[in-house]
Amino acid sequence: MYAIVDIAGQQFKVEKDKKLYVHRLQAEEGATVEFENVFLIDDEKKVDVGTPNVKGAKVTAKVISHLKGDTVIVFKKKRRKGYKVRNGHRQFLSEILIEEISK
Repeated sequence: MYAIVDIAGQQFKVEKDKKLYVHRLQAEEGATVEFENVFLIDDEKKVDVGTPNVKGAKVTAKVISHLKGDTVIVFKKKRRKGYKVRNGHRQFLSEILIEEISK
């Protein structure tokens, strides 16, 4: 069984007992969060597609930890002008564990 769900503005394919890295959530570590923007649920027998959301469906997850992602280097250069800029960025992430998908 899997579901397509909207978490922090992005769509993810989630399955029970899977871990995900999502944009930082406003929840404590160890807290349980529910996502109600479920777009699709597939349970091997039947596929429910929402218009836009599946009625009464929700995904329950537990926040495992908050962390920062890998460094992404942003390098800008204009040739023959002597212009070079190097910046780095690390995204704030939350690691979550999907506990339940319910209809």
